[in-house]
Amino acid sequence: MENPNLTSLPIPNLPVFFPMFLFLYTIAYFVVFRNWDSKVRHEASSCFISFFHGTPAVFLASFSLFSSDYQNPNFASPNTPLQNLTLEFSISYFLTDLVHYLIFNPTDVLFIGHHLATLFVFITCRFLVLHGAFALLVLLILAEVTSLCQNTWTLASARRKDVVIAKKLYDFLSPPFYAFYSVVRGFLAPLFVYQMGVFYLSGKVDIVIPKWVWLSWMVVVCAAISVSILWISNLWIELYRERTSHKDKKVR
Repeated sequence: MENPNLTSLPIPNLPVFFPMFLFLYTIAYFVVFRNWDSKVRHEASSCFISFFHGTPAVFLASFSLFSSDYQNPNFASPNTPLQNLTLEFSISYFLTDLVHYLIFNPTDVLFIGHHLATLFVFITCRFLVLHGAFALLVLLILAEVTSLCQNTWTLASARRKDVVIAKKLYDFLSPPFYAFYSVVRGFLAPLFVYQMGVFYLSGKVDIVIPKWVWLSWMVVVCAAISVSILWISNLWIELYRERTSHKDKKVR
């Protein structure tokens, strides 16, 4: 007879997803962007794999949260198999992008620290406590729902000085992207994190998620949101200066 404990074990997805993202990055670097300047080629390759993570992750996470086997979820709910798959999908992406930064941008401690912290949160949820994916996947949706626009904007920004259409696309996308990002990261995400904090502080998760784990999650998430708000605020200031300077030149 088959051992039911063995047959019920989930099939690991990391050995599939991680090589997939490495392959996509290789294709981007050596094929898709092979004619791009070396200064932006690696950044473009990072955006390329983000295209294959961001929007699919939103759909995967959304489907896992609203699937029929996940009734009345809360911040202490056990992870479902589909939620674990989504977590491994994102873990694989962040591992690949971390390798990218360690090779091409080893001095970018902000992004390296962000990726390490994100990996810590996802890995502890997936492999240590096996609970709490509901909150993290909602945050993943809020983080990645802007990724398609952001990656397109980033690629346009990288070539705006030497490609006319890239400059036009950058100018066209900047205001709506900044507005969309500001609403998601500046309002929706903080509101949801506040709800997380209230639930965690109630002690209802301490049995399934140790206090040191959820406290570390909260620190990572709050820090990430704060950096995002600072980043988009600087972009708004830069856009205002560019538009003001452009108007002044026209007047003269």
